[in-house]
Amino acid sequence: MLALRSRLAATLASRTVAPQVCSSFATGPRQNDGTFYEFRTYSLKPSKMNEFLENFKKNVHLRTAHSELIGYWSVEFGGRINKVFHIWKYDNFAHRTAVRKALTKDKEWQEQFLIPNLALIDKQESEITYLVPWCKLEKPPKEGVYELATFQMKPGGPALWGDAFKRAINAHVDRGYTRLVGVFHTEYGSLNRVHVLWWNESADSRAAGRHQSHEDPRVVAAVRESVNYLVSQQNVLLIPASFSPLK
Repeated sequence: MLALRSRLAATLASRTVAPQVCSSFATGPRQNDGTFYEFRTYSLKPSKMNEFLENFKKNVHLRTAHSELIGYWSVEFGGRINKVFHIWKYDNFAHRTAVRKALTKDKEWQEQFLIPNLALIDKQESEITYLVPWCKLEKPPKEGVYELATFQMKPGGPALWGDAFKRAINAHVDRGYTRLVGVFHTEYGSLNRVHVLWWNESADSRAAGRHQSHEDPRVVAAVRESVNYLVSQQNVLLIPASFSPLK
């Protein structure tokens, strides 16, 4: 009888614990907003970089008539150069589909920019990302330079590494070593990837802030926890175009 009671108690305990274990993977803020951001990267022929940017500058109003441009930059350091990076905002996937259809029918956009400039592009890449639920898109107070840091995290998603990653980002923000513009989690592209867009007054002020953060025990401790879930990371320094909303 004692053995039977022990087995029954163990069974009830396992039934009680199991829902708690499962629910723990679903805790925290969720992605309820349908708004997403498309990251587009174009690699250009070296001799055509300036021509491409000038052409877009002249015709940007034709494109922004269809959807919102968040920012447009050229890559200065950190990988292949002669590359432009731009972010577009959409309310949802139906919105993006409608915009793409409208662009195919926009003869002015097609004839003045798209068709003449296709020959200048070597490669095009696209990612669909969401702002993480604990971050809002911020606009810097004045012109500067931007750093896009890309973190490839271990499989498992934010349920696994989200809290530690948030603490690492906030440790930098709270100490004022750099200014956060946005944190984006990839939905279509390489999964378990997070992009962090930072702003600094200059490349030198960014370097100074980075050196200070490396000596700050609170930042070091937060980063040390987050890197347990890190696979790789990469960063690029971005220079905003004259027509970029984010300067």
